[in-house]
Amino acid sequence: MLLIGSTESPYCREIIKAATQQQITCDVVPFDRLASHLKGTSETFSSFPPGQRAVLNDYDVSLVRNMPGGSLEQIIFRMDLLWSLEASGVRVINPPKAIECAVDKYLTLARCRRAGLAIPETCCCESAEQAMLFFEEMNRDIVLKPLFGAEGRGVIRITEPETAFRVFRAWEQIGSVLYLQRYLESGQEAQCDIRILVLDGKPLGAIKRSSTIDFRTNCSLNGLASPHTPSDEETEMAQRASQVTGAIFAGIDLIYDRNKKLHLLEVNACPGWNAFRKETGIDVPAQLAAWLKAV
Repeated sequence: MLLIGSTESPYCREIIKAATQQQITCDVVPFDRLASHLKGTSETFSSFPPGQRAVLNDYDVSLVRNMPGGSLEQIIFRMDLLWSLEASGVRVINPPKAIECAVDKYLTLARCRRAGLAIPETCCCESAEQAMLFFEEMNRDIVLKPLFGAEGRGVIRITEPETAFRVFRAWEQIGSVLYLQRYLESGQEAQCDIRILVLDGKPLGAIKRSSTIDFRTNCSLNGLASPHTPSDEETEMAQRASQVTGAIFAGIDLIYDRNKKLHLLEVNACPGWNAFRKETGIDVPAQLAAWLKAV
């Protein structure tokens, strides 16, 4: 198995250990070490770790652990490489179509909305003026997010018109897309949401995340996690979201509004599991390696 990710990542080390226990040979290579070679009628893929050159076509499966930041050209090339690697016969997990969708918050919600899943009211635009119109329509309470991002980084809640215009204009001037959502208040003492991990269409388990000091509940930002038994509605929405995006292994984030209506927030195609494992006792790398062994 080829594991595409950082050699320094604790998650990658855990996957390698679990894969070894399943007698799966696992090599880890970061994206910036991958190359494609076009010659005649063939295309081969290789990596260049110190002292060796590995032919990636020889792997049966490739597990994508992260999609690091980079220039537009780098991101496009990485996705092109995954598509080509898949076309060559290597099974890529998550599939390129799923990664393309999940890393793009707008594309994820647009596809899920068309599939009938409830989502927060959302506006995606390039104009500060258009963003201000949406801000007013949402009663001056919105969340502004980077279109590409994870772990709550760069997410801002805005309630003041002057602040809204200044922030929208600044993002517009640096060429950022403005991705805005109505702020959904859970109606509880702490702001809460639900993370469900899904593997091959089946939920591995779920946690509830909460915070009394920040509207963001991400555990990486001091959010608190607790065990959660998902309802049938929550399970169905998580399964449908993974199906719509094409994600085989994913973290699905759900939230209730104060009227107890369930909404889909995001789909994460490279989810972490530290808080999840601590609260549920589920060994995610072991589950993932066992599934890979079976398929």
